[in-house]
Amino acid sequence: MRLSYKACCMIKRTLYFGNPAYLKTSNEQLVIEMQDSGETKSAPMEDIGLLILDHQQITITQAALARLLHYNCSVITCDQSHHPTGMLFNLDGNTLQSQKFRAQVEASEPLKKQLWQQTIMVKIQNQAALLKQEREEHKLLLTYARDVKSGDNENHEAKAAAWYWKRIFPDFLEFRRERYGPPPNNLLNYGYAILRAIVARALTSSGLLPTLGIHHRNQYNAYCLADDIMEPYRPFVDKVVCAIIRNNGRFLEMTPAMKRALLEIPVMDVMLDRQKSPLMNAVQRTTASLARCYEGKSRKIIYPRLG
Repeated sequence: MRLSYKACCMIKRTLYFGNPAYLKTSNEQLVIEMQDSGETKSAPMEDIGLLILDHQQITITQAALARLLHYNCSVITCDQSHHPTGMLFNLDGNTLQSQKFRAQVEASEPLKKQLWQQTIMVKIQNQAALLKQEREEHKLLLTYARDVKSGDNENHEAKAAAWYWKRIFPDFLEFRRERYGPPPNNLLNYGYAILRAIVARALTSSGLLPTLGIHHRNQYNAYCLADDIMEPYRPFVDKVVCAIIRNNGRFLEMTPAMKRALLEIPVMDVMLDRQKSPLMNAVQRTTASLARCYEGKSRKIIYPRLG
């Protein structure tokens, strides 16, 4: 078992399991029995924000799952290729949930288009900032960001993506962003899955339904809103992957060291309102600001800037 977290009273822990284990609950603790060593450890349920199950011989009791969800912990399961394949999260994360659901459902199309405009502007700005850090040409992306209109009806997001993905990784990789494409797509997929779980967890905590998006509307996608809100955060995952590539060269098999780096995403520092904040906390502020927008108390989503 590997526990990946930074000590901070405000940051929930990320627990990763890559070996056979039996997980149960006792006295509001997650009790972990390691099958290989026979070692037993425990962790307070209320301290866990993300639980990643990455071995086919992990057993977890229904009681443990129920208590984890009670404490608003997101649970990610991985397949035999070690890729995240499923997620569980709490559907009752806020005391005013029905009121917030109603405001979300009744949100007007003009409001949703304005929120999407803000979201894409910040996403492209963050992509530009990362290109600048990687010493690549980035000024065209700043122009695209300024030109994003309500609803992004001219699809500047796609234009920016075409420029960005051609330049963010070294030329020798001949990279194309494809979900099932060659490395480093696997690293991006893993990081984005962690990010998606963080965003879905924060949305439920803010009393919102991750299924009802402001832009994404796929009827088969249970996390449309999570996919919307994570967009400006994606460049932070890309930044981690860029660092992995620099340190590991061309042949990018998923190694334990790479996985450890990706598991640090929830606690990586981001800039929010000119102050450093752990990414997981920043996401919570973002989703809370979105809830205020739905309720008519604000017109702006708070997003971090990649500096």
